[in-house]
Amino acid sequence: MSNILANKEIEKINKITLNKIKPNYELSFFLAKKDKIDYVYNTSALEGNAMTYPEVETLLDGITVGGHKLSDEQMVLNQNRSVNFLFDLIKENDFDLNKEIFLKLHNEVAKEEALKWGMFRDENIRIGGTEYLPPHFNNLNAIFLANYEQLQKIDNPINRAITFFLLGARNQYFYDGNKRTSRLMMNGELLKNGYPIFNIKAKDKLEFNKTMLDYYDSNNIIIALKFLMAYYKNQNEQLQVNL
Repeated sequence: MSNILANKEIEKINKITLNKIKPNYELSFFLAKKDKIDYVYNTSALEGNAMTYPEVETLLDGITVGGHKLSDEQMVLNQNRSVNFLFDLIKENDFDLNKEIFLKLHNEVAKEEALKWGMFRDENIRIGGTEYLPPHFNNLNAIFLANYEQLQKIDNPINRAITFFLLGARNQYFYDGNKRTSRLMMNGELLKNGYPIFNIKAKDKLEFNKTMLDYYDSNNIIIALKFLMAYYKNQNEQLQVNL
């Protein structure tokens, strides 16, 4: 079982900067809803979806867009539905980094896409582009529980949220939709604590993918965490939250 969170360096990353970030729940939630289409577009594009921003916007307005695979449309609609579900969880104060919420979000993200959805995988899988093999499916529940307990020991919500995303992506709990679901969990933890969402842009796909593959190969969460923390800081510099 991974002991990755035992590394005390996680708590040290940008500690001074993190402590200066002032949460603003109303502003962060307002901006998340306002930027939902942009988030859906970028998240889908990072997964290789060929639909453009105007096409995504049109589809989410309820108008069919021609010239694309049905699977591309399904991904966009699933992503939109899952974001709406996350917003409902936040409004009702029902969000937590637990397995129940993780499975519920995956049920929305990967419906009709993954081999199975709303449940941890029950077979072993591979990740393209790396020699790294995700954990055996029999160990997933124990790994999730151990990581959940250790995540609670990370004081700063931003640090905790991004760490969850990285662990969710590397452990590959599901047949498909791992990064998308883990990203929603990350953003749920951010919004719950009053921080802006993390929206990785499609234009940064190459750098993001390289960082993730390096992380899979090396299991060095610190390097990946530093990259994502810097990305998050730069993305939100314009907001009046002392980033």
